[in-house]
Amino acid sequence: MHDIRFIRENPEAFDAGLKKRNLAPLSAELLEIDKHRRAAISGSETLQARRKALSQQIGIAKRKGEPADALMAEVAALEESLKKGEGEAARLDEELTHRLEVLPNLPFDEVPEGTDEHGNVEIRRHGNQRNFGFTPKDHVALGEATGEMDFAAAVKISGSRFVFLKAHLARLERALAQFMLDLHTTEGGYTEVNPPLLVRDNAAYGVGQLPKFAEEMFHTDNGYWLVPTAEVPLTNLVNDTVLDERELPLRFTAFTPCFRSEAGAAGKDTRGLIRLHQFPKVELVSITTPEQSAAEHDRMTACAEEVLKRLGLAFRTIVLCGGDMGPASRKTYDIEVWLPGQGAYREISSCSNCGDYQARRMGGRFRPQGGKGTRFLHTLNGSALAVGRTMVAILENYQNEDGSVTIPEALRPYMGGLAAIPAPAAKK
Repeated sequence: MHDIRFIRENPEAFDAGLKKRNLAPLSAELLEIDKHRRAAISGSETLQARRKALSQQIGIAKRKGEPADALMAEVAALEESLKKGEGEAARLDEELTHRLEVLPNLPFDEVPEGTDEHGNVEIRRHGNQRNFGFTPKDHVALGEATGEMDFAAAVKISGSRFVFLKAHLARLERALAQFMLDLHTTEGGYTEVNPPLLVRDNAAYGVGQLPKFAEEMFHTDNGYWLVPTAEVPLTNLVNDTVLDERELPLRFTAFTPCFRSEAGAAGKDTRGLIRLHQFPKVELVSITTPEQSAAEHDRMTACAEEVLKRLGLAFRTIVLCGGDMGPASRKTYDIEVWLPGQGAYREISSCSNCGDYQARRMGGRFRPQGGKGTRFLHTLNGSALAVGRTMVAILENYQNEDGSVTIPEALRPYMGGLAAIPAPAAKK
């Protein structure tokens, strides 16, 4: 949510931010609504003051036994005007709120210009792409050959974009989540949380999912939304809350299934685990002060990168351009892992600094040390990592010519010491 006072005081900066989002300037339009809204409020306040003064005069006249009919008639007339003025102020306030709540956040100045992913800028790479002595398969071919990745059975009971994982692959998914959680809690300083997977409208609204992205989420018939990411419940831990600055930063992590309708994604990544309706993810959320959010953003991204480093996977980190960022973000780093089955780097994590955009929507504040009043918090979120996509990366990068898959050393303690997923022939 945007602060109309900021727009009032910085219309050029506001329009420049929208331009970086590839949107037309809106400050003049919004400020015109705001001008009429403030005029309606001011007019109502003037009428209220006049009504109060007349009521006092009527009381005095009655105590003195003097006639007050004219005064009472004026009050009655004022009531009608006041009702009309308050209604107009409420209408304009609702219109302004509706216009502001669907607008994306303003990118930071350092965010690159661009209309889509072609405007993103690579900032670093880590690790080397593996040179295979054979033609590498993609994860679907590898998983289906073992019978442990079953899309056909899932289609029968749930439809497309679902999967059954069995045996070694089911355990690998669990091992990955455990490994990530242990790393983030013991070394990253995050507090593990097991959050609700169903949330109300206000929680989805607080992080910016509603009203704009209702079609991207699954909704129950009794008023709940299935979480598209654990960012929703974790960030809402500070909904309508005032924290002391000494409590900050707060850092949370959670492993949850996530649910997305993938509306508008027809034809994209229909093969395999890349884009499912239900998928597991380890999420990181940080709550901090405006002064510390940039450093916290870099820290969070490093925590996500560390998972890939420990797993020995080649990746690159990019900063998204204004036209490719999510609407709640002011700056986003994407981490892309190398997938030999596709011969490309693919997104495995997205770490975003949302500034005070979400905190304004949900009323999350803090009391500064030695200061007066309260300020809005800054919220950040990131995948660390998308578990299914990490499994894809392991299967494709650690595959062997016979169809077996070597288990990265960091995961072996979580796999009961297993060094490799056996080749299909070895399982007969």
